[in-house]
Amino acid sequence: MHIPDGILSPTILAAGAAVSVVVLAKSVQKSKKNLEQTAVPIMGVMAAFIFAAQMVNFPLLGAAASGHLIGGALAAYLFGFWPTTLIMTTVVTIQAVVFQDGGISVLGVNILNMAILAPLAASLVYKLLRKSKVPVSVMVFIAGWVSVVVTSAFAALQLGASHVVSYQLALQTLILWHAIIGIGEGLITAAVVPFARRSSFFLRSREEHS
Repeated sequence: MHIPDGILSPTILAAGAAVSVVVLAKSVQKSKKNLEQTAVPIMGVMAAFIFAAQMVNFPLLGAAASGHLIGGALAAYLFGFWPTTLIMTTVVTIQAVVFQDGGISVLGVNILNMAILAPLAASLVYKLLRKSKVPVSVMVFIAGWVSVVVTSAFAALQLGASHVVSYQLALQTLILWHAIIGIGEGLITAAVVPFARRSSFFLRSREEHS
């Protein structure tokens, strides 16, 4: 999902950075107010897990983007939307600065896609399905799949708007591959959540962010 430097238009770069700054400022405010101090080390562990999962990736559209797991649905279920944006931003930033995965100038757009849109899509699924009779494992699987596909669609639109490739090719390629990747995302999310739910911290966290 990472988009590299030098291919997006200045307008897309500026818009992505602006939205990311506004949302992250709100995330810091919300997290300082509501998040327990004991959550910080656990958030660090989650960031490390997501970082490792995202390192397995492959190029798409001639390296205009990459395909990989995201992890936003898992973090959103355990911590809520606002803290998850900070977790994911940490991961995406380290990848760009240290490993040149993605780019510095496009960091705002990659943060928007993976640190904001992915957990937002998952959080909306949780909100819609939480009070239904859908089992938790099914709910988080759906959220994981949806978060990946939605994020890929936005990345495709950004590439199309920047005239990197046509909208049709970008949407077909990224959504096709990430519809498959989303299955893995959903399965991993569904596998990890039952273990995390046994923790009293995560039970409190879900109650606070419901």
